[in-house]
Amino acid sequence: MPVLVAGSIATDHLMHFPGKFSEQLLAEHLHKVSLSFLVDDLVVRRGGVAPNICYGMAQLGGRPVLVGAVGADFDEYRGWLTRHGVNCDYVYVSEQHHTARFVCTTDDEMCQIGSFYAGAMGEASKISVADAWRATDADLAVISAYDPDAMVQHSAECRQHGLRFAADPSQQIARMSGTQLMGLIEGADLLFTNDYEKSLLESKTGYSEADIRAMVNVQVTTLGSQGVEITGRDLERVHVPVAKEREKADPTGVGDAFRAGLLTAREWGLSWERSAQVGSLLATMVLETVGTQEYVVKPADFADRLADSYGEDAAAEVLPYLPD
Repeated sequence: MPVLVAGSIATDHLMHFPGKFSEQLLAEHLHKVSLSFLVDDLVVRRGGVAPNICYGMAQLGGRPVLVGAVGADFDEYRGWLTRHGVNCDYVYVSEQHHTARFVCTTDDEMCQIGSFYAGAMGEASKISVADAWRATDADLAVISAYDPDAMVQHSAECRQHGLRFAADPSQQIARMSGTQLMGLIEGADLLFTNDYEKSLLESKTGYSEADIRAMVNVQVTTLGSQGVEITGRDLERVHVPVAKEREKADPTGVGDAFRAGLLTAREWGLSWERSAQVGSLLATMVLETVGTQEYVVKPADFADRLADSYGEDAAAEVLPYLPD
């Protein structure tokens, strides 16, 4: 069944300055700083929470439907996603703004100067999740981080129409008020956070862990190097360790890949434990790659790695669902 994935859509423009920012900044003149850095490298990366999740789901043979707001400059990115199995028919195109963009320069000491342009993301409240659901006969709507008002609106729309949804506020927890957060998560089939975000969510809403758990069916909490914990109303606690890694390259997008793997495996009908194992391996593959959408799932290798991390039974159960 198709899965709607709403969230930020952005590109990252990453540059390198062969020197130290600190040597160019004069403390006594910071009030009138005016500098231009000649960089020696520029890399443009496709990003955004929603496309990252969609890409991962498509790699596993899922049917993700991207929902979000972009500018007229989205054509190349749209082509990339479409070629890799992502339905982009329900992306809203702004007539006024460009697609969200992060521009960042990093020096030799890994210090960074960056700017984030939200652009078309500010028009996300014009999107109807219910319309996309009806048109695609979706099974789940994932509401990930982007414009806070749109996130709350999408959640309310799902409750109004009886649509099953997952709340994934992640980095927007810091931006959203307690009232907004409660409006987002109430009635969610799934709630995704990491362990720090879980504590911050409880602090900002004033609700206890038990209170929040009572508002959702299943709560998925990622624990970094300690794996993931899954709890629910009629579910015994599940803990899954991280999959074995071959190397570490870049952690950006690891959480998005985990969500993609877990959600796709649940669509296959697998258990929470097995689904979390699929998500954890997909996350590890992103950790080993520079760029959030630069990995490729090869069924035989994926199954071998599942076996290495979680046993032969895991590989045998998952392999039939992987695309050729």
